[in-house]
Amino acid sequence: MAIYEYHCATNGRTIEVRHGMSEKLATWGELAEMAGIDAGGTPADAPIERLMSAGVPMTGGSSSSPAPSAGPPCGSACGCDWN
Repeated sequence: MAIYEYHCATNGRTIEVRHGMSEKLATWGELAEMAGIDAGGTPADAPIERLMSAGVPMTGGSSSSPAPSAGPPCGSACGCDWN
């Protein structure tokens, strides 16, 4: 499962949800249901847009992963808790 951010231009809200890569959300109603939030006064068929977001560093399982002493794969100023 991956974390995605979606923006609804109709209500100006940006919501973060976790779902499988094969799932595609297209409307505010779908997003509200998946996020477990009240749709409020926004029409359920209002379109949403998936936003680009920074990748999440993966751990373990790959021999191509940098060694911990190499530092975080996302850079030194990202704010992650790389140890």
